[in-house]
Amino acid sequence: MNKGACYNAIAFLLLACLLWNCDSSVEPNSQVAIPMTIDHSCTKLSNIPSKWIDSARSQLKIAYGHTSHGSQLITGMEGLVLFKGDKYAFNSTGANGALYLKDQPFSGASDLGNPDRSAWATATRTYLNKHSEINVIIWSWCGQVDGTEEEIQAYLTLMSQLERDYPQVKFVYMTGHLNGTGEQGNVNQRNEQIRLYCKTNNKILYDFADIESYDPDAKVNYMKLDANDNCDYDSDGNGTLDKNWAIDWQNSHTKNVEWYECSAAHSQSLNANQKAYAAWWLWARLAGWNGL
Repeated sequence: MNKGACYNAIAFLLLACLLWNCDSSVEPNSQVAIPMTIDHSCTKLSNIPSKWIDSARSQLKIAYGHTSHGSQLITGMEGLVLFKGDKYAFNSTGANGALYLKDQPFSGASDLGNPDRSAWATATRTYLNKHSEINVIIWSWCGQVDGTEEEIQAYLTLMSQLERDYPQVKFVYMTGHLNGTGEQGNVNQRNEQIRLYCKTNNKILYDFADIESYDPDAKVNYMKLDANDNCDYDSDGNGTLDKNWAIDWQNSHTKNVEWYECSAAHSQSLNANQKAYAAWWLWARLAGWNGL
């Protein structure tokens, strides 16, 4: 074989390997090879192929720990069933072909900061040791992401140790909700710390803060305009939160066609809509979809 033909053969093999890595046969409990970030760019529900919705329902067994802010995913998903039908149904047993999702099943901790910053990790171990069927763990913050760099590093370290100890389980990292302090505020700095760690170390991230920084048109990053968890923001830079991006978008779009009403703790329906769409994007990715 001449040198040119040899190079072509090598190139073909490399391409074949690349395509194989994106193959739909990836198991939900195989290790993540690249960072997986679910953010505001992952909120187009219609872009998720139906077969991957089906795969998520058949493959995943999820346990989710949260308090009020984290409940936005659940109430958004509940509203989505009413809005789009049983294709997006979920329950605690996977009955009738629904997504298997245990909501708040843990004992000894409520979220990533309650009752303290490490109880959730102990609660996760206790739960997994009794429930080997679980292959996805996800925990949310309430307001405790507004901590020190060292406290957030402790969270990242605990998550990584769990990944090593339970390699058959996918652990989903999460950022914390907006609090109106903008780009230079501590919450954004700590969220950036989490993002950088996940990107550098090939982790799975559900970027809660980024999702609630944009309306569905995604033309403005409201976090930079001091948006808070209620979707209020400073439209003119005078230091007052004088507009609400979610309410404005809802008022200019058709309810039950372009958005649906649902409960959203501390926030607006549209925020929970977006969180639900992104959650299903996450479930599909974990089931093997390459996101393209």
